[in-house]
Amino acid sequence: MSQDELNPSCSPAERKPASMGEPEAPSAPLYEVHKKIYPRSVTGLFASWRWALVWFTQLLFYGLCWLPWNGRQAVLFDLVERKFYIFGLIFWPQDVIYLSVLLIIAAYGLFLFTAIGGRLFCGYACPQTVYTEIFVWIEERIEGGRATRMKLDQQPWSRRKLMLKTAKHAIWIGFAFWTGFTFVGYFTPINILSLSVVNFSLGPWETFWILFYGFATYGNAGYMREQVCKYMCPYARFQSVMFDPDTLVVTYDIERGEPRGARSRKLDHKAEGKGDCVDCGICVQVCPTGIDIRKGLQYECIGCSACIDACDQVMDKMLYPRGLIRYSTEHAIEQHWGRTEILAHLIRPRIVIYGAILACIVVAGAYGIATRLPLKVDVIRDRNSLSREVENGLIENLYRLQIMNVSETMHRYAISVSGLEGIDIAAERIVEIPAAGARVVLVPVRVPPESGKKGSNRIYFDVNAIGDEKIAVHEKASFLMP
Repeated sequence: MSQDELNPSCSPAERKPASMGEPEAPSAPLYEVHKKIYPRSVTGLFASWRWALVWFTQLLFYGLCWLPWNGRQAVLFDLVERKFYIFGLIFWPQDVIYLSVLLIIAAYGLFLFTAIGGRLFCGYACPQTVYTEIFVWIEERIEGGRATRMKLDQQPWSRRKLMLKTAKHAIWIGFAFWTGFTFVGYFTPINILSLSVVNFSLGPWETFWILFYGFATYGNAGYMREQVCKYMCPYARFQSVMFDPDTLVVTYDIERGEPRGARSRKLDHKAEGKGDCVDCGICVQVCPTGIDIRKGLQYECIGCSACIDACDQVMDKMLYPRGLIRYSTEHAIEQHWGRTEILAHLIRPRIVIYGAILACIVVAGAYGIATRLPLKVDVIRDRNSLSREVENGLIENLYRLQIMNVSETMHRYAISVSGLEGIDIAAERIVEIPAAGARVVLVPVRVPPESGKKGSNRIYFDVNAIGDEKIAVHEKASFLMP
């Protein structure tokens, strides 16, 4: 079917016969064909920072679950018991407010650090970046450098190529599933999980999450790599909202570098009208997302600064000043600011507002955790028996008190009730609860019939730790009179 048939609204004068021989415009593909990126290894200041954070984050992740604390795992999110242990702190489902505070702190921290220094988290601490660095390092140790890897992939399959690829993927898979095992070890005690793996007695959920998380690590860091950052990560899409002309980002100095071109080190390139860029392309070769930073800031840039290290090495060889590619701001490049002016413009209204809000939330959250009582009490009136008359004409309501000891030591608690004249408890008044334990106590409360009005009456339960007056909870409830 011709284009005119597809567009019948086109007038006859606008239609051209197909025999005129004019070439048709090539149609653009809907999706870009993926080209594998072979990042070149680089050394330098920022590469050292990246690897320092790789070591720090991974030692923290793989080691923290094995750290003991008071006879238990130091960090454990026990979903079965509904308790979260973080060193000396124990959080229950009722402490969801602290999770909300943590998420708000993370959000404001992201806004603040992005407004100051761009995608620092992406380039240095994001799990996708960290695991990609590790997987690429394993690949380099087995298959060789960038040029060697490219040549190997272009070669037909041979025994050597099969052995290299098999060894690489075997190590990748082993590392990925060790990562999955460690992840699950934060939700199932790691010692119990280890014995289950050795005895082939893993539960269905542990098996699923180890396989799922391991497969995700293997796929994302081994195969997808930059595609996760470019197409799947939402942060790349809305980062521009948090940027402004005074945000520090990886920047190519166009005025200094252009026009670019190859030349001898002995040549006076300024006399020939050339910039400092020798057009070596190394900045592109080291980029993990495969972009050319010389084309300006792009959303695919994760701010890893590999291009800065690479360019500085080239500038050193050419005996040119460093900093052709550097951390700078849009205003600094335009107005030729130095470091002092750049730092002076980092403190601006947006940063002050973000910083003040973040500081207030952090202080409030820390104060809440530091001053929270190691005791929680939930009072629920038994709805199966609203009220009833018992011996001596007393009116009784039955309550369920869930008492939670959120401390690391055993406590004995005294239960009392008030609010109506003659009110009393017709059951045990002292309960003992172990460390990080909970107990549901049935508490029948009785009052004389003349002490309250018909319907709902307000009463109060007091639960006090014996031997520590500071640990006390005062909870209200309703007493129904017939």
